[in-house]
Amino acid sequence: MERSARFLPLSLLLVTLITTVNALYGPSTPVLQLNPSNFKSKVLNSNGVVLVEFFAPWCGHCKALTPTYEKVASVLKGVATVAALDADAHRSLAQEYGIKGFPTIKVFVPGKQPVDYQGAREAKSMVDFVKAQIRDLLKDRLDGKATGGSSKKSEPSASVELNSRNFDDLVVKSKDLWIVEFFAPWCGHCKKLAPEWKKASKNLKGKVNLGHVDCDAEKSLMSRFSVQGFPTILVFGADKDHPVPYNGARTASAIESFALEQLEINVSPPEVTELTGPDVMEEKCSSAALCFVAFLPDILDSKAEGRNKYLETLLSVAEKFKTKPYSYVWAAAGKQPDLEKHVGVGGYGYPALVVLSVKNQVYAPLKSSFQHDHIKEFVREIGELGGRGRNLPLAGTPTIVKTEPWDGKDGEMMEEDEFSLEELMGDDTANKDES
Repeated sequence: MERSARFLPLSLLLVTLITTVNALYGPSTPVLQLNPSNFKSKVLNSNGVVLVEFFAPWCGHCKALTPTYEKVASVLKGVATVAALDADAHRSLAQEYGIKGFPTIKVFVPGKQPVDYQGAREAKSMVDFVKAQIRDLLKDRLDGKATGGSSKKSEPSASVELNSRNFDDLVVKSKDLWIVEFFAPWCGHCKKLAPEWKKASKNLKGKVNLGHVDCDAEKSLMSRFSVQGFPTILVFGADKDHPVPYNGARTASAIESFALEQLEINVSPPEVTELTGPDVMEEKCSSAALCFVAFLPDILDSKAEGRNKYLETLLSVAEKFKTKPYSYVWAAAGKQPDLEKHVGVGGYGYPALVVLSVKNQVYAPLKSSFQHDHIKEFVREIGELGGRGRNLPLAGTPTIVKTEPWDGKDGEMMEEDEFSLEELMGDDTANKDES
């Protein structure tokens, strides 16, 4: 009994150690640490503005943001709450808020839906953003609009409240698809649409962004987008300056079907990026659900024509899965030796393809030939398994070296200098000839 009282169980000790290692914020941080137990009391029931970072301990961008975010917390101490949630450790809570990438920063204002912060990751920009939210809250309270504390609007699942102060940052500057309802509170058709719109926004959470604009309060936005009747629903796709109207049925199912069709149309074209350094690895692979890495033959073996065919094959497959959170990179044979060593590639067998999960430190190789149909099936199968199945351990983080990007040309053989017999033998040969 004394032994069990004095020593922690091994499993609990391991959890404690892992938690300590994974934490981005130390015990003396000014950033409030959130978890499922205190999220409601500290965020949803707060009477003030709360800025929340959803992070993952393994995310490089999150690590880089940490000192800046702590500075924001220090500056806003006593003015607003600056908090952080480990979304990797508390996945179910993060999923409720549609978290798809890291870091994601949301602001929670009493009586309103949480909205994403999409400005620069600089202390001044974040502080200015929070100050604007505080000013709006105070104005609403002066006007008798805000009740303080939590409300049903604070719950995730409804569309984002948009206004002239946040519209450009959230919608226009975003690469994501937005569908926005312009309404008037007194409009009968708008009131009839409201429950359908709410249901659609809940079902589309994490897939398509839905928002709403109160045109009685936002005349400038109404004029800017030539809204003449209510409700008007506009689709902000790739060309954010020229939204197109939605003229379909005003039911949740119709809106959802339309939104998913638009998502397919407006999704950014896929890219296959050359792995020329650690910055590319960080950008393309660290936050992607799955990262497919192709190792292509040396340019002297394939020439430019052959290499381009390999890249076209990979790009064609990527196009088939462009709505998935996957990334695609490539490296020439021998250019990334440590990565090749970690995933069992090298020496022969080019081209080769592996899928990496940097987060889970695992990989899986394509075991069939580097052909379109085989690669397509490989990507489909891996995606359906969620990156699980025939995985192999990555055994540490491979070192990615900086290389010169391919110039798109055929490689050139190094010409060997020719030497005459006299040059090789020196003066001795010449002397013998004279004798």
